[in-house]
Amino acid sequence: MSDAATLSAGDAPPPERENDAPASAAAPHPPLQGMALVLGTLSLSLATFMNVLDSSIANVSLPAIAGDLGVSPQQGTWVITSFGVANAISVPLTGWLTQRFGAVRLFTASVLLFVLTSWLCGFAWSLETLVFFRVLQGAVAGPMIPLSQTLLLASYPVARAGMALAMWGMTTLVAPVVGPLLGGWITDNIAWPWIFYINVPVGIVAAALTWSLYRHRETPTRKLPIDTIGLSLLVLWVGALQLMLDKGKELDWFASGEIITMAVVAVVGLAVFLVWELTDEHPVVDLRLFGQRNFAFGVVALSVAYGLFFGNVVLLPLWLQQYMGYTATAAGMALAPVGVLAIALTPLAGRKVSHWDPRTMATVAFIVFSLVLWMRAQFTTETSLIQIIIPTVIQGAAMSFFFIPLTTITLSNLPHHRIPAAAGLSNFVRITAGAMGTSIATTWWDSRASLHHAHLTEALVAGQGVFAQTLEKMTAAGLSHEQALVQINRMIDQQAYTRAADDIFLGSAYVFLGLIMLIWLTSRPGPTVGDGSPGASAAH
Repeated sequence: MSDAATLSAGDAPPPERENDAPASAAAPHPPLQGMALVLGTLSLSLATFMNVLDSSIANVSLPAIAGDLGVSPQQGTWVITSFGVANAISVPLTGWLTQRFGAVRLFTASVLLFVLTSWLCGFAWSLETLVFFRVLQGAVAGPMIPLSQTLLLASYPVARAGMALAMWGMTTLVAPVVGPLLGGWITDNIAWPWIFYINVPVGIVAAALTWSLYRHRETPTRKLPIDTIGLSLLVLWVGALQLMLDKGKELDWFASGEIITMAVVAVVGLAVFLVWELTDEHPVVDLRLFGQRNFAFGVVALSVAYGLFFGNVVLLPLWLQQYMGYTATAAGMALAPVGVLAIALTPLAGRKVSHWDPRTMATVAFIVFSLVLWMRAQFTTETSLIQIIIPTVIQGAAMSFFFIPLTTITLSNLPHHRIPAAAGLSNFVRITAGAMGTSIATTWWDSRASLHHAHLTEALVAGQGVFAQTLEKMTAAGLSHEQALVQINRMIDQQAYTRAADDIFLGSAYVFLGLIMLIWLTSRPGPTVGDGSPGASAAH
């Protein structure tokens, strides 16, 4: 599922305190009509599609990227986590940037900068440069998705807002389906840099159409103060924590002075950040929102669940390609069916969220996620493609009843003018959790695999007769003694990493069940959010 799935349509305005008056706004522009409406919807959808596609297209390409750049696949996951962290940090700035430069200028500039950074990612000559360019790409991508919703809603009459959001939502659901398929095909048939190069023509068309149609519909601008100290502290502690998670296994965790230093920076930076944001007049994120019960428990449940989900989404194609012999294209085919039920059921979830209890809907989603992960925990080295696809298809149903209900719970009981700040903070925590979930999942996978490898080796050595027979058969087949030993080690690795993946799937299943308790610590949202803004639209 895309990061877009839970962004509020009103993310553009700046964060405000509860006792602040909402910023005054100019008279709204009339809705677009005819071909202008069609082209406007197309341009905004293209930009959204491109952004969301980039969050999933690299998943199946990680082994190829890592191999080409001479690093391990686990190090290759930095390509995903660096984008996620930078994107998360830039999301809370969307409101301030919109007020300062205008929604149309900011959106167009964001798309063009995304094109430029995508082109640079394709030209990366080392892991360090690729990660650096992905950080830039994630940073400039932050405003794109919330502003695409804002501009889209301004293009349609109020009576057709639901249809506009449904069309926008379908775009964000289709992209994760296309991403693994397209990324796998490009990696196998062209070269991995082209997963970034394809953004160039799409982004240029989207930016040109948007500017030609919306430049006369610019939003009002004004100069506002920005919390530069708070932003600097945010970048410092989040960056240090993510680096610690990414490099911990490589540097042997706290046996390394570098890891200890990053841990200290993260902890101290977080402490100072919390104090500063709670006392500053214009905080970059309004932490007082966590005083609202629904927001606090909703954000924790949503973010932890998203971290589990995204970590497993990255892990599955790594296991398929490294230890099951799948090509990037085949791995993409194994992941793509997740969109079938998601696309079919998401409109139903959007219509029913104001009638059904969102807590019940989210509970069902978590139970289905747990079932899917339990099914994956039964995978062996003999598991067929069909057995892999079945839980993937079922997972689509969980996704459709996951984001909308939980976001509705999170944003409920808030005054209207606080919803943009709440949506921005919620998405910052969620996207950051996704990046950290990826690092934790791959690190735990490697650690558990080492443990299983040791146990399997001990068992094999203990049964000397089996080991000797296996070695004898391989040498009789034409392998040298050293080649036979390498082959046996490879077979042990395959079993060890498969069992380790099963451990992560099973552990994630139990955590999903545990998160259900958090959902029921919230109160049931009413039919509206805050002072009358529809909860359903805020949930998209």
